[in-house]
Amino acid sequence: MRKGDGTLVRLVNTRVTVRALRAGGVPTLTGLARATGLSRQTVEAVLEELIARGLAAEAAPSEGAPGRPARRFRFRAEAGHVLGLDVGAHQALALLTDLDGTVVATERAPVSPDAPAADRLAALRAVAESCLGAAGIVRTTLLAVAAGTSGVVDRTGRVTLAGSLPGWTGLDLAGSVGRWFGRPGLAGNDANLAAVAEHWRGAARHASDVVYVLAGRRLGSALLIGGRPHLGRTGAAAEIGALRLLGWQDAAEEVTDTEVFAAAGRGEPAALRAVDRYARMVAQGASALVLAIDPELVVVGGGFAASGEVLLAPLREHLAKLCLNAPEVVGSALGEEVVALGAARIALDRVEADIDALTPP
Repeated sequence: MRKGDGTLVRLVNTRVTVRALRAGGVPTLTGLARATGLSRQTVEAVLEELIARGLAAEAAPSEGAPGRPARRFRFRAEAGHVLGLDVGAHQALALLTDLDGTVVATERAPVSPDAPAADRLAALRAVAESCLGAAGIVRTTLLAVAAGTSGVVDRTGRVTLAGSLPGWTGLDLAGSVGRWFGRPGLAGNDANLAAVAEHWRGAARHASDVVYVLAGRRLGSALLIGGRPHLGRTGAAAEIGALRLLGWQDAAEEVTDTEVFAAAGRGEPAALRAVDRYARMVAQGASALVLAIDPELVVVGGGFAASGEVLLAPLREHLAKLCLNAPEVVGSALGEEVVALGAARIALDRVEADIDALTPP
């Protein structure tokens, strides 16, 4: 066997062992061998390496167990962390998770819609550093950073178009957030990352093909195909709002804030009409995406999704009129941290893609 082949085998063995170790519980050596299809000797060698790297630990034996208890092991999710960031027109938000995706700390700060790019980046960096401080972790356990933002973001993490954020177009957002901490940096469109989060642990966990609509002071959308975000050639897939004839750029004029939805919930006629017009505009864009991929599910997130059936009910009605076979329409299960959570997920994906990166520097 060539040296390179041996390295590849080691990486594959380590990857499958880590996956089995993270599946839950505190498996035995025999259980891990069975789950991975590897020999006990191979699994034991991998575990020794993982323990030396701080990524695994031997669990304490159960008290009162008769005879000599089998050795059990656990994955040390606390050995590493990732940062998921969300920066928009009005807020910067940071969310820190461990390697299992458990949220350890969250920080946020307001940002002026008119803030220049340098000030917006400074606010984002400040909440990121504050989040690390609040968690009280050793900074060397930070392994990757990812950020979500409005606008078109290409596959390298560069913002290629962001009309709503001053000076944001052309920004290498992935490079910026990575350089702050000397770690791999990633970036993506906020609707795409929200869709990733919903598929990970939200309303779309059991769906493969999904249309996601970000409904708030502005409208955005994303597609999941086969459970993965469909970005397209330049990262601009699902930017259906660019078609002015659909009315998405004017939709915010119908409902200027959440109070309109609250009034509609109380049955006030003027508010009900405004929400219905807004829902019709949302449906016009969403139906184009539904007709394109025939998804299992439409998930509605963003600030206005908190109104629940006040928005969802008329949206379903309008979609049914525009689609050949309208899918189920549900609200987000994750709230306002959904974009940062999706950013954390792609940061975890980046770390897990290279098993050696799981070792804190």
